[in-house]
Amino acid sequence: MKTRGLSRNERRKIRHRRVRKKVSGTPERPRLFVFKSLRHIYAQIIDDSPPQGSRTLVAASTLDPELREKIRSDNIEAAREVGKLIARRALEKGIRKVVFDRGGYPYHGKVKALAEAAREEGLEF
Repeated sequence: MKTRGLSRNERRKIRHRRVRKKVSGTPERPRLFVFKSLRHIYAQIIDDSPPQGSRTLVAASTLDPELREKIRSDNIEAAREVGKLIARRALEKGIRKVVFDRGGYPYHGKVKALAEAAREEGLEF
């Protein structure tokens, strides 16, 4: 597929589809998915195995009331806080191991900060 002339987001979606062919969440190891918008960062832990489709088990973002008070901008520190929050919520639900899905984004900056913070809080990738 030719990517010339496509926007950055369209190219990211192509990369994400390619990765999703190989990565999927199971009940034992759900998928930790990361999405970035221009202002916010979102993380979801998803079980892809139910017959009716994917099911979100845990979610966190910079829009959460817990984080809105602490965070004033979308930066690496905000991504770290989202990573810590998603890990705490996952551990409360008994989820320890996940498969990381970076959503087609390069593994650096905010995506890396979120992943490392989740690991520090106890999630295993």
